[in-house]
Amino acid sequence: MKNRYTSLDILRALALISMIIFHTVWDLVYIFRIDMPWFKNDIGEIWQQSIMWTFVLISGYCFSLGKKRLKRAITVIICSVIISVVTFVFMPENLILFGVLCFMGTAMLIAIPLDKIFRKIPAVCGFTISAILFALTKNIVEREISLFGFELFQVPYFLYKNHFTAFLGFPPYGFTTADYAPIIPWIFLFFCGYFLFRLSEKKDWLKHLSFVSCKPLEFIGRNTLWIYMIHQPVIYGILYLIFK
Repeated sequence: MKNRYTSLDILRALALISMIIFHTVWDLVYIFRIDMPWFKNDIGEIWQQSIMWTFVLISGYCFSLGKKRLKRAITVIICSVIISVVTFVFMPENLILFGVLCFMGTAMLIAIPLDKIFRKIPAVCGFTISAILFALTKNIVEREISLFGFELFQVPYFLYKNHFTAFLGFPPYGFTTADYAPIIPWIFLFFCGYFLFRLSEKKDWLKHLSFVSCKPLEFIGRNTLWIYMIHQPVIYGILYLIFK
């Protein structure tokens, strides 16, 4: 695509900057044992969720804009595998399995064959169904289907068996990872972004997505994957020099 939608790059960059700051605080609290009680409470959870929501929605929104989707999906999955291997070797106590990159790559792979089918679904209908499914399954990791904090019913325990079920969104007892973004519920938020783009096309909103410009943020937004790959080692190295 010759002309990029600068607003999307800027939003992606702001989300990445927020993530970098979040991971810096996370390292301070859980690796370097700096006491920050507020981070372990609702504030930290809301902060983390705001980052995740932004990335997933933007990723779903931008899916239809991207070219070489299969190559991009495989690249992201390979990067997620590298992160898992590196954390397993050097930081096994903070091992990352099925993190955000693993989800992003897998979501793109899932969306590729579904694209032709989804294009036959009205955008408003697709967005509404996806949003409802996301709300219902948001707490599926806790083995419940709920809506607005009210439990509707318990998910059968036999679904939570192994690492494959954890990848899907049904982690077994004792499963731990420093970054967890399972397919369910996040794939439904990804689809929300997908259908929101379709709605933007229909309503001719896309022409408004380049009304702002900030070259440094646009550069970050265009290179989020590679910055994501190096930001944690850089943060850890700096903090190690300071505190060790």
